[in-house]
Amino acid sequence: MIQLSNLEELLAYQVNTIKDGQLVYVDGYYQKGDGGSKLVRWMIGSTEVDNGGTIHDPRHGGSGRWKTVHNGVGDFRWFGIVDATRDADDALDAMVNDVSIHRIESHSDLNFVRRHTYDRSHIELDFGGHRVTTVGIELNAKSNPFGAVIFFQGKATGETQTLTLSVDLPEQSDVLEVLDTASFEVEDWWIARIQNHPEGYAQRELDYMLQVTEIIDDSHIRVNYKLGWTLAAGREITFKKMHPVFRSHIRNMNFIGVSVPDNGSTSVKPSEDWDQIGSHPIAYEFAVACNVSDVIATKVFWPVIERRYCTHFVTERCRLMNPEEVIWGGTGYLTQQLNVLYGHVRDCHTSNARHLNDFTCGAYCMVENCHGDGDEHGSFVTHGQYEHDLTYIGNSGLLSFANSGTTWGDSAKRITVKKHVASRVVAHKRITDLTLEDVHAVWKEGLVDSGTIWANADGLQMRGCTADTMLTLSQSSSRSQRSNLADGCSFGMTKGAEIARLPDNTQVGFRPVRTDFTMQNCQFHNVDDNSLGSINKLVLMNTWFKGASPEAKPIQVWCPEVVMQGGGCENSGMILMGAFYPYEKGTSDQSITVDGGTVFSGTNAAKAYLKRGDVSGIITWVIGECKSSAMDAKMAHFSIHNGPNKMRAIGSRLSGGKYEIAEGAFGHDSYLLMLACVEEGVDRSSLPVESDRVRHKEGNIIIK
Repeated sequence: MIQLSNLEELLAYQVNTIKDGQLVYVDGYYQKGDGGSKLVRWMIGSTEVDNGGTIHDPRHGGSGRWKTVHNGVGDFRWFGIVDATRDADDALDAMVNDVSIHRIESHSDLNFVRRHTYDRSHIELDFGGHRVTTVGIELNAKSNPFGAVIFFQGKATGETQTLTLSVDLPEQSDVLEVLDTASFEVEDWWIARIQNHPEGYAQRELDYMLQVTEIIDDSHIRVNYKLGWTLAAGREITFKKMHPVFRSHIRNMNFIGVSVPDNGSTSVKPSEDWDQIGSHPIAYEFAVACNVSDVIATKVFWPVIERRYCTHFVTERCRLMNPEEVIWGGTGYLTQQLNVLYGHVRDCHTSNARHLNDFTCGAYCMVENCHGDGDEHGSFVTHGQYEHDLTYIGNSGLLSFANSGTTWGDSAKRITVKKHVASRVVAHKRITDLTLEDVHAVWKEGLVDSGTIWANADGLQMRGCTADTMLTLSQSSSRSQRSNLADGCSFGMTKGAEIARLPDNTQVGFRPVRTDFTMQNCQFHNVDDNSLGSINKLVLMNTWFKGASPEAKPIQVWCPEVVMQGGGCENSGMILMGAFYPYEKGTSDQSITVDGGTVFSGTNAAKAYLKRGDVSGIITWVIGECKSSAMDAKMAHFSIHNGPNKMRAIGSRLSGGKYEIAEGAFGHDSYLLMLACVEEGVDRSSLPVESDRVRHKEGNIIIK
């Protein structure tokens, strides 16, 4: 074997007498020991183009090349890239486009000035934790989050099919109707896209790259995905055949982008090419099992990792700090994922970014142990393009689901969040079967609406959750078959705010709750002039409402039916305002049941625990086993100033205070029955005169 000191000696070596296949060991690129050492072989008949690293043409024309001998692992130092002073673009292109190389390693900082697109599969780029910069990079195309430094993109074959569904495709079906299965083979990949709803150009329940797993018959195939939504007969589906990129991974990069003029506006760009200046490292489209790990980034413009039509991927141990832009839509993300399946994002972190994780039309994905600070724009979001079956575990940062407007559909289904801490939880759009478990919304000074949970009561289930300043329930959809439940939760209140939205609320997207809701083992504290403006039947089991002070106003209630079993009110109470049905304020009948050991204590601004508002409908009062302890003579156990009313109080314990009933409150269409009650020192002077419809003396123990 011949041994030479550097590449200059290799290129100057006389090759006229060298045999084909001669091996030469070069000790360095510039000098011996600089890391650019390699073994090369003389290929006498080769006419390949000199690329400066794996192919060298010493004759500058004609045949004969020195070719690098390797085991499939490429090295930037072969090309003389030993630091960031020499741009690494040509070297990257040469190695990625060499099918004999399956792994590329960097052992120094690198600088890139071009944006590279590859359709290469089965390759790994490992940057060794070194800096990757883009000083002097070319302009991006306009509004192009895929203009990354490294963009792996599969290709369309050009073959398509379009058909109109002849029958409904039910949720969880993995069999799709096609025009002719002769064009499909098992293991093929096709994009299946349903026609959008007219309400929004991106309102599609199906828009994924799917793999064919079985040919069922002449017009049906099975795919590697179970539908998350029912597709109705008459909808149009287009199939587009793809050649995806497979298993092209990127690892261990410390990316530093370039400065971009300050925007400071959501509508005005500071210059025409403003969104073309910035840089970001990674993008994938039409890709399968392409993973990214240990990427650290700062000063990026578009997302650090952009994905569309990807499946079976992992993004892990990645970080983003201080992106160049967070106001303009689509900028400043750690990862944005459009039309993706089976993704796993874990152990990631952002600081002062727009979003840590974004799913748009994503399904069967998980986000785990990821944390965002400086997260006012929302660490974890979905855009509402019919996302479904997403799971978040052990994360921290603001949550906002299906909250980007009707263009996408405002819809999501079966999102589960466990052990999460956030400054806000925004989930009031058409989110069905949302599960929040051990989720905590914590107040943060200076952040509007921090410490709040806004949730859609459509199969909503909350367990062990807290909100420092407000729980606000509304209902924008009615898709769920499961009940609404809050169990073991604690909610702080903001004075005058709504726990359940009023039907006449003018805020867009906050519709009244028309279904039932059960709250058990919960606490509402700092209650003051709050309202339950809707909920068809509200069941309160061992649930407490605690006033902010003895001067706090009670809760105003418009629910058609309220059932209290245990728990109670401390320095608070309930004012019944008449039911909103059919959503005409205070005109319809209403009922309240108090039983199971419910307790009323303290005082409040209304000087009543249970009070009738100025309403016209019939209110039914069912008072059972409860304890009502007025702290002074002015406090009323119940205050009723008009009618009609139907009251039955049996087995209650009442002490101190008074009954406050106006003349005529139990007139026509009313009744009052008090039986087996124990009263200690209660002022009964305002009780109506007994009659066939009014009985309140016999059968009670009345202690003066």
